[in-house]
Amino acid sequence: MNFWKRLFRRPARPSPDSIKTAPLDDSILGQAPPVRSVRRMVLGAAQSTGIERTHNEDALFYLVGRSDGQEAMPDFGLFVVADGMGGHRAGEVASSISVRTVARKLTSETLPRLFDNDATEDTSSLQDLVQEALEEANLAVVDKVPGGGTTLTVAVLIGQQITIGHVGDSRAYLITRDEARALTRDHSLVQRLVELEQLTEEEAALHPQRNVLWNAIGQGANLKVDVFSQAVPSGSYMLFCSDGLWGTVPEEEIRGIVVDAADPQTACDELVQAANSAGGPDNITAILVYFPAE
Repeated sequence: MNFWKRLFRRPARPSPDSIKTAPLDDSILGQAPPVRSVRRMVLGAAQSTGIERTHNEDALFYLVGRSDGQEAMPDFGLFVVADGMGGHRAGEVASSISVRTVARKLTSETLPRLFDNDATEDTSSLQDLVQEALEEANLAVVDKVPGGGTTLTVAVLIGQQITIGHVGDSRAYLITRDEARALTRDHSLVQRLVELEQLTEEEAALHPQRNVLWNAIGQGANLKVDVFSQAVPSGSYMLFCSDGLWGTVPEEEIRGIVVDAADPQTACDELVQAANSAGGPDNITAILVYFPAE
């Protein structure tokens, strides 16, 4: 017989008649460890230039991590959406710079601590870090893209806590089977008029200046950053999107697409399709994260 055949030859199987079986003793069954299924977040993302635009000024970034074992790390997630503005392609440069600046700052300041098993960072210090990241992005855009600007919405997930930083009118939504609710406040002139009760929500949705912002990354030194934290919404979704989505597709339709889709990626693809079917007047970006119920 060839040497290699002898080396990898399988031992002969015993005859079925020689195999003896018996039911497992209850004491043995009782020693089996319980099986625990750990359910993890699921995400999807999609983007489109739209129908009416010739180039894309939106930018997105996401990074997720998990570690299981004896010394498992908390779940980690970083989700960023930016919508640039400015002539001569300054918008797309501004959004790209801001996303890279924020992602670099937040990953370099959070991930090493998780790898060192130091997950004790409190909510206030993480909020300060998010604030600093958006301020650094603002300075970077002012320095490198004069006249350019961008919105930016970022969320940092560590364990069961998510911290959101926001400038402009890209949005973070909480979506359940019953509602789609914006968690962020638009930094637009029209939204300010709504808050002053000079416009209704219905009037604001149709106002010709609804996209005019009073606050944006890259627009000067007086940047206003909204930062807040909340618990991970078990059994629900979080959507991060540009106004090319929420300004075109009604919130109730967004909710229906999300909860009826087979998975977050399918939902994002269908959301982009819905915005384009409605005319696609702007660039469209969506990141959707599902947090299963424990």
